Amino acid sequence: MPYKEKEIEKKYYTIGEVAEDLGVATSLIRFWEGEFDIIKPKKNRKGNRQFTKEDIKNVKLIYHLVKEKGYTLQGARDFIKSDANAAIGKIELIDSLKRVKAFLENVRNELS
Repeated sequence: MPYKEKEIEKKYYTIGEVAEDLGVATSLIRFWEGEFDIIKPKKNRKGNRQFTKEDIKNVKLIYHLVKEKGYTLQGARDFIKSDANAAIGKIELIDSLKRVKAFLENVRNELS
């Protein structure tokens, strides 16, 4: 059995990495940070934002509500206040299913 290196998991992500992952501009994430109190990335000595996995979950929740479901900012705020945990659970499930789909598509392409 070949040796497989353990993948190192990052603790913090830059705003650029988060924006690239979602396919949005960094300015949109900064705007949302001012609009939603659930986005509170730490800032390093230089003032650069450092997003944790929890921060990224919250940004993805807002992205899902505003960009995919068409909520207004106020509607998204109201939804988050009422049931953020349920929405985050659904988003995590969707992300998991997307990873499974990508894996299966990769297997299919390798078999072709």
